[in-house]
Amino acid sequence: MSEIKKASIYTKKGDSGQTSLVDGQLVPKSHNRVEAYGDIDELNSVIGVFKQSLVSHPILHDLNPILFKIQNHLFNIGSLLACEDEKILTLLPSLDLNHINWLEKQIDILNDPLPALKEFILPGGHEAAAWAHMARTVCRRAERKVAQILSDSQTLGSSGNLLIYLNRLSDFFFTAARWIHLKSQIAEVRWDSKA
Repeated sequence: MSEIKKASIYTKKGDSGQTSLVDGQLVPKSHNRVEAYGDIDELNSVIGVFKQSLVSHPILHDLNPILFKIQNHLFNIGSLLACEDEKILTLLPSLDLNHINWLEKQIDILNDPLPALKEFILPGGHEAAAWAHMARTVCRRAERKVAQILSDSQTLGSSGNLLIYLNRLSDFFFTAARWIHLKSQIAEVRWDSKA
């Protein structure tokens, strides 16, 4: 049996400050699509840390399969953001209304036992809740980048769905942070405007 040669980790192709989109188009690393899928990648990494923060808290493990599915959805989003060719976009994993409906259902499930929100909440409290808030803010940044791509009238497969999904996703993280505090019986950190 012949040995399969391991691919090099470094290709040196990006040393000049450019990178390739999925469709082969060479763009600067500062290109708005590269920025957008970079934010999605950062969000996915933050979710990885968020998941790790749940390990020592069995009462919170219900979030793990949801977060795993979200991470996979984010890979789909990243591939769509990394492509401008409409023909290739049709071959990539999609993000459709079923994904949005599923996410809305998860939000509703987590939100159902929560008390009504009457004040603004500061990030913090439980470690996992703090990571949920971190994910929320990175998600909002990614959402702003995707909105910019759309306002520039660039091709973006399932464009409306991507923006809706990211908008719901930040709501999910906010709700998850509140749910974590409820399940852990740790008080939410309320904003004190007079502090």
